[in-house]
Amino acid sequence: MVNQDYFKNKKITVIGLGRSGFASATLLDNIGAKVSVTEKNKDPEVMNYARQLPQSIELELGGHSPKFIQNRDLIVTSPGVDERSLPLIWAREFNITVISEIECAWLLCPAKVIAITGTNGKTTATTLIGKVLEEAGFRTFILGNIGTPFSAEVSKINADDFVSLEVSSFQLETIIRFKPKISVILNFSPDHLDRYKDLSSYLEAKSRIFINQDETDYLVLNNDDPVVRDLAKKAKTRVIYFDNIMHHNSNFAAVKAVASILKIDSNICQKVFSEFSGLPHRLERIAEFQGREFINDSKATNPNATEFALRNITKSIILIAGGRDKGLDFSLIRDLVYQKIKALILIGEAKDKIKRSFKNKVPINEADNLSGAVNLAFKESRAGDCVLFSPMCSSFDMFKNYEHRGESFKEAVKELIENSKREPK
Repeated sequence: MVNQDYFKNKKITVIGLGRSGFASATLLDNIGAKVSVTEKNKDPEVMNYARQLPQSIELELGGHSPKFIQNRDLIVTSPGVDERSLPLIWAREFNITVISEIECAWLLCPAKVIAITGTNGKTTATTLIGKVLEEAGFRTFILGNIGTPFSAEVSKINADDFVSLEVSSFQLETIIRFKPKISVILNFSPDHLDRYKDLSSYLEAKSRIFINQDETDYLVLNNDDPVVRDLAKKAKTRVIYFDNIMHHNSNFAAVKAVASILKIDSNICQKVFSEFSGLPHRLERIAEFQGREFINDSKATNPNATEFALRNITKSIILIAGGRDKGLDFSLIRDLVYQKIKALILIGEAKDKIKRSFKNKVPINEADNLSGAVNLAFKESRAGDCVLFSPMCSSFDMFKNYEHRGESFKEAVKELIENSKREPK
């Protein structure tokens, strides 16, 4: 690692004790910082991380207090912490520098970083870029918002390695010097309007990915997305465009653009694409039973992601949707829903809002939980149909995260099939 002396002996508070908070707190403790952690929750996941923290780390659980913020040299914040939260308000009042977990890890990282953002497709593109680099012979780490925090692996990274890093708008809010060698913006559509006051604020957060880049770096932009394409006007770096030529997957086009910058043969890209079977919770085919296909698309946390799923399924669809509303307009995909959806099964906090968006045009049922929704969807479906779980919402009303939600859908489908097989004929 590089720049370890920057953190050594500094008094640093980490806000949040999820995956990234635990990783950054442990990393900073290992390199000699005086670390504290403050976390508002005391759920089982938090308590599990708390038990694993080194004893040298001072810990506050179940709430925040000013004493964990004041007189600190630096604050490291987890992506789930909103700028309106008390610890960040206090940090501003005490004039203490705040950085994100990805900035913390980036400062220590000796390798070239390729950072990928966008409203949808980040995880797929980040994974594919990493696999292309590996196929080309480079030691590569696939990290970030994809699931494994940057801070958890940075101590293992060497100067000749690459990092394929998925970054969210939340993580970019509190960067100061973060400067990827290559930045990629895949697309832009409405999302997270429960966190941002308007679309402009959300776009501004996304655009911070290239704020520190200069003419020695690269910015890869989607030429088919006018909002993304227009960001080139603000860039000081070299801009490379990709587009969806010949109906190729736009993620594939973005990956090819990155490969071209690194002078990686396009045949390597094609080999990786042909072997890629997709990711868990993204259009994941999990079962076929009595002629019905069950697809887990739990990662679809906004209408545009669900739109992609609907356009890529040719069968009649029973759609299970709902969760926590992020301030989005579900009616944006109304016409496609009317064309493709045979019935709609709704769950979660947003079900009334979704129902208002599609009422009178498609049969709608409601369920109290995901298991009930799966059973309703099965009853509404016929052989040849597809039962698609594509929520259009965040998971936090009923689940820990989209992975937990997706696994719960799989369990519900498994239970449905087992129960149906046991029923007398």
